[in-house]
Amino acid sequence: MNILFITIGKLADINAPGIYTDLLRCYKKHGHEVYVVTAREKRNNQETEYRNEDGFHFLRVKIGNITKCGALEKGISTVLVERQYIAAMRKYLTGVKFDLVLYTTPPITFLKAVHYIKKRDGAKTYLLLKDIFPQNAVDIGMISKSGPKGLVYRHFRKQEKALYRISDHIGCMSQANMEYLSKHNPELNSQIIEVCPNTTDPVDMSCTEEERNEIRQKYAIPSDRKVFVYGGNLGKPQGIPFIIECLRKCRDLETVYFLLVGDGTEYRKLEAYIEAEKPGNVKLMQRLPKEDYDRMVGACDVGLIFLDHCFTIPNFPSRLLSYMQAKIPVLASTDPNTDIGTVICEGQFGWWCESNNADAFKEKVGTVIQSNIKEMGLNGFTYLNEHYTSEKAYQTIMSHFDC
Repeated sequence: MNILFITIGKLADINAPGIYTDLLRCYKKHGHEVYVVTAREKRNNQETEYRNEDGFHFLRVKIGNITKCGALEKGISTVLVERQYIAAMRKYLTGVKFDLVLYTTPPITFLKAVHYIKKRDGAKTYLLLKDIFPQNAVDIGMISKSGPKGLVYRHFRKQEKALYRISDHIGCMSQANMEYLSKHNPELNSQIIEVCPNTTDPVDMSCTEEERNEIRQKYAIPSDRKVFVYGGNLGKPQGIPFIIECLRKCRDLETVYFLLVGDGTEYRKLEAYIEAEKPGNVKLMQRLPKEDYDRMVGACDVGLIFLDHCFTIPNFPSRLLSYMQAKIPVLASTDPNTDIGTVICEGQFGWWCESNNADAFKEKVGTVIQSNIKEMGLNGFTYLNEHYTSEKAYQTIMSHFDC
């Protein structure tokens, strides 16, 4: 089969680990021809290019800037992406007949591009639903359903529903995601909705004791404390004020250490808290190269997941996978609508509390340090291999198609 994957992501190296690169390599392993349409932002000063990269067909399309730019520029660039992708596919992919189109949210702005290939080739379509937009933006106050911003909401909600309609199948990250989608879009045939979670090619990223000591020394992380690590975005979705409240509550715990690694719109708030109050058991670091970060996670004891309590949509952060590969258990503090806490607890590889009670978080930290952390970390690695492999995602998707 000829497989087309449409994404706004860069996918700079098809051999690098990642939820999408791992899945695409799985398709290649099974004998499919894989075509990827991806973006090149204007600031890179590179034109649209079509070439073969390690046996994969890449069409890298020059678009406007959509990251690290002002809202107006981002908005205009986002609106233009569809027509730029369609123009590039017409020019470079006219001679290829596609059997299956894979695409993800975010963003929801690939509707016309997906429709173009579906109509042209009679291709089947599969949506990998990673984000429920625009409701997630409503939840964190970026837009609203009423007033002037209500126009923005209604526009994107219309696009969202159209994207669902054009999808032959929709893969959701969890059972709660699937139930939410069905409840809020009752016009959809429930038979096209299924669980197809974030997956990876599992790699043992745990550390030996010698490596652990070396890495901790390199980053000035105490060797005699239980280290709780958070890595990833530090923005509104993570509920930074609540994280700061938790750190305050736990500052008297002398046997634990909190390591926060990442960047985002709320990074400065964490930085200001640490500069002002100087907690002795917290370290904040800006984002590291993925390889360095993954090694550092393996030298820690417990992975952290935070989600703002205001969310009504069931998020399921992909950073869970890096903790599982490092064989460390997980402490999640989230809203009650996501089922990530249920999965973690039922899989016996972590703990959960709501992200509106810092005292409950501190209590869970106390429970963690009294638990068999190593055994629970091994449980997570086992669960990863049983439920979250790229091969499993591939089989889920392809069960609907003849090949």
